[in-house]
This record gives sequence, C-alpha cells and structure tokens, in this order.
Amino acid sequence: MQLSIGDKAPDVTLYEKISGPITSFKLSDEIGKQNIVLLFFPAVFTPVCTKEMCTITDTTAEYDALDAKVIGISGDLPYSQLEWKTQLKLNMTLGSDFNHDAVKAYGVEYPSWAGGLHGVAKRASFVIDKQGVIRHIEIFDDANMMPDFDAIKQALSSLA
Repeated sequence: MQLSIGDKAPDVTLYEKISGPITSFKLSDEIGKQNIVLLFFPAVFTPVCTKEMCTITDTTAEYDALDAKVIGISGDLPYSQLEWKTQLKLNMTLGSDFNHDAVKAYGVEYPSWAGGLHGVAKRASFVIDKQGVIRHIEIFDDANMMPDFDAIKQALSSLA
C-alpha cells in the first residue's frame, strides 16, 4: 500500500520487551498524546541502524521540544531489540514488527533482502500528527541511507 502525506496513519500493533513478559501496544494508543516519529529500520546490531538510533538518542531533547515521541520499528524479536537498546543506551521506544504487519501497512517491506530474507523493513521515516495524519514520509530502497533528520524536525515544527 502506498501512503501519502495527508493520509490517516494505519493502526498497527507492535511488541516491546522492557522487563518481564513481552507486551504489545497499538499505534492508536499513542495518537493524540504527542506527535509521533516512526523510524522503520532493517535490523538491530547493524552499522547504519546503530548510527541512526544513536543519532536520535543524542538529539532526544530536540524531539522532546517538538512534542514528539520517536518509535523505532524493525522485524527483530523484542528480546534482540532490548539487548541492542541496553548495549547502546538508546532512549526511544523500539517496537517489534516480528509479524511484519507494520511494514506491509506502511508499504516499506523489501521484497527480498540480504539473500532472500522477507518481511524486512526499508529504512523509512513517517511523522504523524496528534490527529493521526501523516505529515512527512521518507522511504529508502538503499539501506545505507540515513533519514533526513532536519526534514523530520521541520515537519514536526510545522505542527506546533
């Protein structure tokens, strides 16, 4: 499905491990509380994904000032995401899309990745306003590309 700016953000269920059992949360539960930045990425423990999420962690105050919650999404198991998050001291929410529902709903699934893996997220960013409307989209076919963080922040600034 091809999403466009102005579309309603698809509601998806993501999974998270903080402590104790794996829990789930719906994107719709977050709508209205803050603006949301969804950052889809291929896989934890990979160089570009690590650089991307460390960049977000280093600039958390800027996203906080723009009243934005950042959610990183990959198809990794929540256990792997937690280990990566802990090792890197990441401070954003990481949502597991192990069932690959979010990559399909947002149209960011590689048809085939790294020799035949399926369900892997393209690197992509979406800004969703408090009404649940998509205000920014950036999708890369090349997993080595980094999101345009300035464009993300500019989209968030326009929502104030």
